[in-house]
Amino acid sequence: MTYFGPEYFALFLPLVVAVYAIMPKKVRPYVLLLASYAFFWIISEKLIAYLLFSTVSIHHFGLWLDKLQQERKLAIKGLEREEKKKVKAANDKQQNLVLALAVIVHIGLLAVLKYTPFVLGNVNTVLAHFDMQVNVVKFMVPIGISFYTLQAVSYMTDVRRGTIKADRNLGRLALYISFFPQIMEGPIARYSDTAESLFSGKQIEYRNFVFGFERIVYGLFKKIIVADRLNEFVKSVFNHYEKYDGAIILIGAIAYTIQLYMDFSGAMDIGLGSARIFGVKLPENFRQPFFSKSVSEFWTRWHITLGTWFRDYIYYPVSFSTFSKKLTAAGRKRLGNYFGPLAAGTVALFCVWICNGIWHGSAWMYIFFGMYHFVMIFTGNLFNPVVTKIYDKLHIDRSKGPVAALRIVKTSFLVVLGELFFRAHGLKEGLDMFKRIFTDFSIKAVSLETIEKAGLDYLDIIVVFAVVAIVFVFGVLKEKNVDICEKLAEKNIAIRWLVVIAAMVAIIIFGAYGAEYTPVAPMYADF
Repeated sequence: MTYFGPEYFALFLPLVVAVYAIMPKKVRPYVLLLASYAFFWIISEKLIAYLLFSTVSIHHFGLWLDKLQQERKLAIKGLEREEKKKVKAANDKQQNLVLALAVIVHIGLLAVLKYTPFVLGNVNTVLAHFDMQVNVVKFMVPIGISFYTLQAVSYMTDVRRGTIKADRNLGRLALYISFFPQIMEGPIARYSDTAESLFSGKQIEYRNFVFGFERIVYGLFKKIIVADRLNEFVKSVFNHYEKYDGAIILIGAIAYTIQLYMDFSGAMDIGLGSARIFGVKLPENFRQPFFSKSVSEFWTRWHITLGTWFRDYIYYPVSFSTFSKKLTAAGRKRLGNYFGPLAAGTVALFCVWICNGIWHGSAWMYIFFGMYHFVMIFTGNLFNPVVTKIYDKLHIDRSKGPVAALRIVKTSFLVVLGELFFRAHGLKEGLDMFKRIFTDFSIKAVSLETIEKAGLDYLDIIVVFAVVAIVFVFGVLKEKNVDICEKLAEKNIAIRWLVVIAAMVAIIIFGAYGAEYTPVAPMYADF
């Protein structure tokens, strides 16, 4: 079962909504918890044991940290200032050790399950020079483990920082970790974002139900009509890139970027829409990323919850570490007030992007993907003062008009190149495809016949362009802070439901399914 299959939106979700609605307020949170575990069992079966372990583990570690914090409060009562410092320092050390153990357990489990084959494969590459090999062990990996592991780590870290209190209610913590609209692909919510609302047992309201339903339809609209329709073409180009000119490869990379966005943002629409029905507001994961004017800005708009997780739990801790403070102080003396702090920031940025690459998958192409974006953002930071001075001297406002449009096109092109490596079947293949774009590029090679042979016919192209245009218009409106659902709500009820029904009919008529199409699983579920 996936968010895009009829089993979910025509059977599972309506059943959960119906049972939730008729139950008393106190029982409703447990309906959601039972539904979440049922959903996880359906998609992962016995691998649910890992989810149970993570839930019980973070509950235990949270209570352990809470106990140490309470002991600290009692221990410092009535002590002199210097004594308080000593007690606090000793207690901080204990808490840090507990947190380190908690993080090692959870990140270690994720690393063993996901990255053992990659590590052993590379070990074998080295050992091959000595005519030696080790057995490559592969583990069954539960869907969504990368997402709920980061949620678990954020919970324990926030308890340690004192930004939230450890939750003694195991059921509430279990629901926070396993909530079915987000368990497969996120968004990566913080405990403070959702735990209370998840367990409030709110009655289903008409407004939330309609807004949630509209967003689910919009997600299906993007995924089934566009993302799945582009799949055959993308597969053909990336599986047999050696047959194609650089121009077709570039079109394939653009098509993949569109496919990934429509698939992933569509999943977010369904997840956020499903949660909205129950009165739960999950954090947004996309904010019109293709309106970005720099690669750095792009990553504040794309997969927002992953970016903010890396910012809060990797970038900031590295930036404010003793090493970074010393590096910044030394840098200011030698490089000035801009480039001095940039040195420490670059170290933190590197840590973020190496982790980002590794998080996405156990292959060199993912690490390269992370380093590619690190270089793009670092280069932008490095030359920003010079570029700003040039624009200022020319009296050009680079945030508006043609200059802004060119910056958006440039950023989109750089993102597409990055996604090429992300989708390629290996780093070598990605580099070969990249090379072809710049050394074997001919517009003449682009023909309807070639594209049709690759799996995208004339009707497909028209449908894709039409839906992308609609999504683009919606994006423009959202950039102007126009809420589509709110605007629809202001219309006559007949007009409102006519729009929703038209979208549903479009999904039925133009949806990419049937004998010619292979069902495409949610793309980010693998990460």
